[in-house]
Amino acid sequence: MRKLGRWFLLTLLLAAACRTDDDIVQPTTDDLGHQTATAVAGMYVLCEGNMGSNKATLDYLDLNGDTARYWKNIFPSRNPQQVMMLGDVGNDCKIYGSRLWLVINCSNKVEVCTADSAFSLGHVDVPNCRFLAFDGGNAYVSSYVGPVNGNSVMGSVYRIDTLTLRVTGQVSVGYQPEEMAIVDGKLYVANSGGYEVIQGRDYDRTVSVVDLQTFREERRIDVAPNLFRLRADRHGQLWVSSRGDYGGSTSRLYRLRKNAQGIMEKADSVDVAVSDMAFRGDSLCFMGTTYDERWRQTHCFGVISTSTGRLLSTQLVKDPSPIETAYGLMIHPLTGDIYVMDATNYVSSGRLFCFDAEGNLKWKTLTGDIPGHACWRFEH
Repeated sequence: MRKLGRWFLLTLLLAAACRTDDDIVQPTTDDLGHQTATAVAGMYVLCEGNMGSNKATLDYLDLNGDTARYWKNIFPSRNPQQVMMLGDVGNDCKIYGSRLWLVINCSNKVEVCTADSAFSLGHVDVPNCRFLAFDGGNAYVSSYVGPVNGNSVMGSVYRIDTLTLRVTGQVSVGYQPEEMAIVDGKLYVANSGGYEVIQGRDYDRTVSVVDLQTFREERRIDVAPNLFRLRADRHGQLWVSSRGDYGGSTSRLYRLRKNAQGIMEKADSVDVAVSDMAFRGDSLCFMGTTYDERWRQTHCFGVISTSTGRLLSTQLVKDPSPIETAYGLMIHPLTGDIYVMDATNYVSSGRLFCFDAEGNLKWKTLTGDIPGHACWRFEH
């Protein structure tokens, strides 16, 4: 497979040949120094951009060579025919098979591209779309259903055929559903209820359980208010974060596991705030943000044992002080390197920090505005 960096150069030549105007946005690159290449070819970074500004961008960290390189804003040069570029507020990105899927929340679409080169193959219209999950040739997209910042309605999960890009089903879940995970033929959906609170009602506090064969919601698991992240570890346990109600209920991480009858239920919790997490073997690495009464934020990083559910460390990175606004977390699946996405001040360029597996800073680079979502690309 060709290196993605070569595709960038080829694209610039093709774009120049097809366009005579001067409005093609070309990617910029930053050389990050020597590295040892692995089967992980690189990492896509989806930057949200500010709501209403049409500034969602796609960056790429190229790890397929002797030198690591970071490419900013690759989508316009890859797809010069798209007048509005990527769209308004990037919310999730994942690779399934040979395709890269990008959730663009306020543009009400899921953009589908080639995974090796980020060429657009088309998009699927999904209202107020949030997060992705995949299984058996289907993509599942959580959706608030109602308009962005509009009235609260029951949320849904849309099922999309990954080959035809057609919506083949829709199932109602809780209010304002967020992240999802699939375990043993069941889709688990974290419901937040964020719009409910705006309208004077309580947060949703449930995880919906959807049977993928019938595509129906079977039941809901009561967990805690304002659920957000939901990930499955390699043992089939679920970890779901509650952002609390900013009052009596604080942010906390909950573990769901199967009981003696094989039914998933809430088991225990860890008293940490978790805004993002990633697994490294039997360790759950996390970062979180807490606020005081004046809304001043404090970041925390740590490690939890997925076997015991105990907090092992509060020092994932040795010196987090250069990070202004921790917004996303990734762990290299082979080296264990730690990548932290920094939204800085939310209105200008963000940053990507790379720490080694022991938490020592290796490098940092500028990104698009509000980097918060990423996925690994493997060399086949």
